[in-house]
Amino acid sequence: MEMAVMGKIRLDKYLADMGLGTRSEVKKLLKAKQVTINGETATKPELKVDPETDEILSSGERVVYEDFEYYMLNKPQGVVSATEDSRDKTVLDCIPSKKRKDLFPVGRLDRDTEGLLLITNDGALAHRLLSPKKHVDKTYFVRLRDELSEEDCKKLCEGVDIGEKNLTMPAEITEYEPEGRQCFITIREGKFHQVKRMFAAVGNEVLYLKRLSMGSLILDETLQPGQYRKLSEEEIERLKNNA
Repeated sequence: MEMAVMGKIRLDKYLADMGLGTRSEVKKLLKAKQVTINGETATKPELKVDPETDEILSSGERVVYEDFEYYMLNKPQGVVSATEDSRDKTVLDCIPSKKRKDLFPVGRLDRDTEGLLLITNDGALAHRLLSPKKHVDKTYFVRLRDELSEEDCKKLCEGVDIGEKNLTMPAEITEYEPEGRQCFITIREGKFHQVKRMFAAVGNEVLYLKRLSMGSLILDETLQPGQYRKLSEEEIERLKNNA
């Protein structure tokens, strides 16, 4: 995948962006002569560095600049899809190795919903994935309170009334057994609590919900709830191309 060419940036911004502290904390680090550029001690925060060619070390450890970060998180229950929360643990708290301070979840999963969540600071990609005009597929595993009749399954596949101006777009239900209580559902919208509201529209209740995919991105089944990993270059490129 081709990398964007970056210009020079201030040293204090470089270090702050990579999680070494606030601008004021970074200045203390520089004053303590803990930072080197290409082997030379650097103390001035306004120094311009080239992320592509300069080697930056802090306390002897190399600091590699990353313009964008992309993480796949298997979101656990009880964690909120927010950048910060005064009461609950957030999805960003699940990624201690992150460098960027401007990461955010792409879309939201309910507090009690598990599964795939993309965490990034790539606003352009997030916009394309979430745009109502793009109709990006999202697949969920659903466990229900009641048996799902063939008639209700047909209604969901045609579109149901969830209290919006229009019916939902047609969904796709797979691995469904008549009168069964679990299935996979693929939707092409991202309305608030949409899957739960769709099943409620046919008189049922979702007891357990797990997102398995979003566009070309598929949840890595080796990730346990609460675990995460960086996206591969191939996954990033495929997401960008499909979105």
